[in-house]
Amino acid sequence: MRRLLILLALVSGTTLAQPFPSKPVRWVVPFPPGGATDIIARIVAQKMSEAWAQPVVVENRAGAAGAIGSEAVARAAPDGYTILMGTTSTHAVGPAVNPRLPYNHLTDFAPVTLVATFPNVLVAHPSTAASLQELIALLKANPGKYNFGSSGAGSSTHLAGELFKQMTGTDINHIPY
Repeated sequence: MRRLLILLALVSGTTLAQPFPSKPVRWVVPFPPGGATDIIARIVAQKMSEAWAQPVVVENRAGAAGAIGSEAVARAAPDGYTILMGTTSTHAVGPAVNPRLPYNHLTDFAPVTLVATFPNVLVAHPSTAASLQELIALLKANPGKYNFGSSGAGSSTHLAGELFKQMTGTDINHIPY
């Protein structure tokens, strides 16, 4: 009798569980459409939709270096149907530079998987500089004349640019996109 009760307890839990997902999943990308994070999310969302036979809808909620989209996910029902494409900007840099974020990066989210890694690269037009040494010399000779772009203020690309400026003693303008 005891074995039968244990077996019934185990089986009843699995029969009551609904398959996941049983409705569309919303995947929030906390950055504008067209960037690397958005493109990767859309590629993966398409494959997830096919595998799950349910739509995975990518929703861009840009602003405040990812804080707006991150807050939307943190405040959503914790049912697995709203997920975040978190990045170093939303979960490492943001909390380090803004202690008043509207979410707690450690307790409001449950990590699921590493989707991708993005290296930062330094590029210049070859007619301007053919090497790193030439680029640094050019920047030092023309303080404030050249710009560097980033994915937003406080992003990892912004901080990488600021670190480059500090390490090389150059004066270049930050242009957040």
